Amino acid sequence: MKEKYDYLVVGAGLYGAVFAHEAKKKGKSCLVIDKREHIAGNVYCENIHGINVHKYGAHIFHTSDKKIWDYVNQFAEFNNYINSPIAVYKDELYNLPFNMNTFSKMWGIRTPKEAQEKIREQIAELNITEPKNLEEQALSLVGTDVYEKLIKGYTEKQWGRDCKDLPSFIIKRLPLRFTYDNNYFNDRYQGIPIGGYTSIVEKMLEGTEVLLNTDYFDFVKEHENIANKTVFTGMIDEFFGFKLGVLEYRTVRFETEELECENYQGNAVVNYTEREVPYTRIIEHKHFEFGKQPTTVISREYSKEWEKGDEPYYPVNNDKNNELYKNYEELAKNEPNVIFGGRLGGYKYYDMDKVIAAALELCDKELN
Repeated sequence: MKEKYDYLVVGAGLYGAVFAHEAKKKGKSCLVIDKREHIAGNVYCENIHGINVHKYGAHIFHTSDKKIWDYVNQFAEFNNYINSPIAVYKDELYNLPFNMNTFSKMWGIRTPKEAQEKIREQIAELNITEPKNLEEQALSLVGTDVYEKLIKGYTEKQWGRDCKDLPSFIIKRLPLRFTYDNNYFNDRYQGIPIGGYTSIVEKMLEGTEVLLNTDYFDFVKEHENIANKTVFTGMIDEFFGFKLGVLEYRTVRFETEELECENYQGNAVVNYTEREVPYTRIIEHKHFEFGKQPTTVISREYSKEWEKGDEPYYPVNNDKNNELYKNYEELAKNEPNVIFGGRLGGYKYYDMDKVIAAALELCDKELN
C-alpha cells in the first residue's frame, strides 16, 4: 500500500470498478476496498463445476443505450440470452411478461381483441376510480384474473406486506403486451457475459490495488488520510452512523443446491406467484449460458425485511424513506471530499446499465 492515493474507492461492485478503471486511465491512483471476500459486488458469479452461479440473484444485462453497451463489451463478449421467465400458480404455468401467450392460457382465447375485451370487462366491474393502495392500482390496470394469479401473492412475498397495505405508486404501470412475445425486456441490447460477470470487474480493476475483507470504518480509523477523496458506495445512513434514523431495505436469502440431474426446470427463471409457496422464484443458473453440464445448480429466493447485518438489496422508496434519504443528502453536502454513489450510496434501485451510466457521469464531472 502507498501512503497516499488520489481516491479511496469503497466497494468493488460495478460503480466502484468503473470509476477506478476510468481514474486509472486518467493517471489517478486508486485504492479499492471491499468488505466481502470477493470483487464484483452483487454481480459476482461463483463457478461451481463449470456453471457460473449468480451468487446474489439473477443478473441479466439489458440496455437501450448503445454507448453503455459498447462500453461493457470492451470487457466481455455477451451471448444472445433472452430473459423469458415462467410463472407457476398452483398447477398452472404462464409465460411472462403478460402477453398473448399468458392470456391465451388463462382464458382460452386467441386474438388481441378478445384479450383486451376480457381485461376491460374485469376492470369495468370493479369500478375503481381513485386507487388507494397497490391492490386497487393493480386491479384497475389488469383486472381480476391476472392480479389474483400472477401479481398478488408474488408482490406480498416480495414486500412482506398485504397488497392493501402497500402504496399504489409501487405499481405505476403494468405492461400488457397484446403480441405473442415472451421477451421480458424491451431493450435493444440484451445478454449474459460469456464466463460470467466477475471477469468483467476483474478486467476493470486490472492494475489497481484492491483490498478485500476490509471494512471501511475500521480501515479509515487506521488510515485516516490515505486518499484525497473517497468514492463511497456503501449505505449512506451507515456512513453517518445512522444518526438521523435507519433507511429501510428488503433483502433476499438464497438456498442454493447442486442437483444430480442435467436440467431441473427447463428455464433460467421460474416465479412462484402463490403466497403459500415461501420462495419467490427458483433460478437455474446454467440456462443463462445454455450449459450442458451433467449436473445443475438451482437457487431458491426468499424475500425478507432487512436487518442490520443482512445484505441490503431493494430500497423501500416510500415517502418516509425518501424524506429521510433527502436529510442524509443534506449531511453529505458537508463532506466535500466524499462522493456517494451506487445503489446504497444513492438509496436507489439501479439496473446494471444505469449503474455504469451513473459511474461514467461521475467520471466526466470528477476526472475531466
